[in-house]
Amino acid sequence: MAPAKLLLVDDDETIRLTLSIILRKHGFHVTVAATVTEALKYISSQVFDVLLSDLHMPGAGDGLTVVSAMRHANPKAVTILLSSFPHMDAAAQAILLQTDEILVKPMDVTMLVDAIKLRLATGPSRTRVVETVATILERAAESTIKDWYLLVEKEETLMAVPMSFQLRSGHLTRVFQDLVLRLRSTTVLGSKELPSAAATEHGTVRRRQGYTAAMMVEESRILQVSIFNTLQKNLASIDFSVVLIGVMTIADEIDSQLGQAMKSYLTESIVDALPA
Repeated sequence: MAPAKLLLVDDDETIRLTLSIILRKHGFHVTVAATVTEALKYISSQVFDVLLSDLHMPGAGDGLTVVSAMRHANPKAVTILLSSFPHMDAAAQAILLQTDEILVKPMDVTMLVDAIKLRLATGPSRTRVVETVATILERAAESTIKDWYLLVEKEETLMAVPMSFQLRSGHLTRVFQDLVLRLRSTTVLGSKELPSAAATEHGTVRRRQGYTAAMMVEESRILQVSIFNTLQKNLASIDFSVVLIGVMTIADEIDSQLGQAMKSYLTESIVDALPA
C-alpha cells in the first residue's frame, strides 16, 4: 500500500522540521508548508490523504482557511488542527464542524501519530455540505423572518403600532433578495450604496403606518440579530473562508437599506407637514 500523503502546515520552522522527520519515520509521505498561501498552492495542485495544520497562522488566513480549502478540493481527506490553547469553548465547537479533530500543542508524538492513523482508518468524521452565506440566507429566509417577528413582538415600542404579521414583515422578502444579490455580486465592500426601490418604499410605508425614526432603527437592528442567529444555527455548513466578508457585507447592506428607507421616511414627513 502506498504511504498516506500528508500536508503539514505550520509557521514554526522547528515544528515543521521535527514533525516531518517523525511522520516520515512512521510511513507518511510528508509535504510541508510554512504559510497559508503556500498550503493553498499545494492543495490546489496535489491530492492529500491528511491535512495537519496549525490553527493560528500569521498573515492572511489561518488554519480554518486551509481546512476549508482542503474540504473543497478533497473532501475525502482527513483534517486535523493543532492549537496552543487547551480551552476554546464555543469557538472550538464551530471549528469542529469543519475539521475532524483538534489536538492541543504540545502533545505526545506517539498520540499524534496514533490519532492520524485512527482518522485515516475511519475516514473523515462526516460528509459535509459547504454553503456560502448567500445560499444559507436564501434557503433560510422564511425561518429568519419568523424569528425576526418573534423578537419584534417582545419590543413594546414596536408593538405600540398594531398591525398584522404580513404588514409588519412583508418588506423582508425583498430585503433578503437584495442581500443575496449583494453577497453574490462583485461589488467592493464600502462602495457607494446600490439603489433599492424596496428600501425606499419601506421608508414611505413605515411613515404612513405611524413608525418613528427610532422604531425603524430598532427594527433594522433586530433584523441583523436575526440574520446572525441564522448563521450561528448553520455553522455546520457555513464556508468559514468567506464568512467574515459575508458578515461585513450583510451589515453594510442592511445599513445602506436603512439609510435609503430613512431618506424616503423624512421626505414623507416633510410632505405631511406641508399645508393642505
